[in-house]
Amino acid sequence: MTSALTGDTLVLGYQRTIVVHGVSVELRPGLVTALIGPNGSGKSTVLRALARLHRVESGSVRLRHDTGEFADAAPLSARDFARRVTLLSQSRPHPSGLAVRDVVAFGRHPHRRRFAAFTDADRAAIDHAMKLTGIAPMAGRPVDHLSGGELQRVWLATCLAQDTGVLLLDEPTNHLDLRYQVEILDLVRALADGSGTALGVVLHDLDQAAAVADEVVLLHQGRIRAAGPPADVLTSEHLSEVYGLPVTASVDPETGLVRVHPLRTIQRRRPAPLPLANEGTR
Repeated sequence: MTSALTGDTLVLGYQRTIVVHGVSVELRPGLVTALIGPNGSGKSTVLRALARLHRVESGSVRLRHDTGEFADAAPLSARDFARRVTLLSQSRPHPSGLAVRDVVAFGRHPHRRRFAAFTDADRAAIDHAMKLTGIAPMAGRPVDHLSGGELQRVWLATCLAQDTGVLLLDEPTNHLDLRYQVEILDLVRALADGSGTALGVVLHDLDQAAAVADEVVLLHQGRIRAAGPPADVLTSEHLSEVYGLPVTASVDPETGLVRVHPLRTIQRRRPAPLPLANEGTR
């Protein structure tokens, strides 16, 4: 399924406080869009609104279908929306007493009739998701025995088993060591390039955003400060302004990717030189 998701002039808040002011985001098939910005800038709130998990005060969330036409996502049932869009959120329940494969199977619920047995397509989707995320060897293990990083990959596999055209990821590399961070980002890139999935990813690591994203949206105080290709957004001027400290951005000559270098405001003190061996005897 090829589909795209847009948020048009979204105004979002908590109780009576508006925290996102007229933000527009478009997730296009085959592209990775990274939402970045300081804590409290509104990036996760925008992502949750795109997933219909946060009330939209004004503006709209719309889906584009295979016909190329956009339609308001609000009238869709939860099941129909979940066949098109899935979210890997930061806060998830901790399942107990289940095997890894059972948890990944949750991703097939939008595609199944109530109490229906798993079809061959369901089982194939579950197997494929576990293989992509590298958890197939632990399919029978209880999730209670997994590390935080392993459980993160189980939940990602659950999202992939849902087999949607739009995938939203809120800090997908959290709790992962360096190897699995790289593998998850490679998987994100492969999903966009290989299957035409439209991906929206919230990231704190700016170098990761530069490496994986086609488009970057830099948020500050609930508004878009800059949006476009990584090289246009991840500039010293933009980042220094938004993060409130001196930041330099340069292009790595070996990879061609933007690298971000925050400058220390507190210089590390050099240790005092040790006295000479015979200095204390003089």
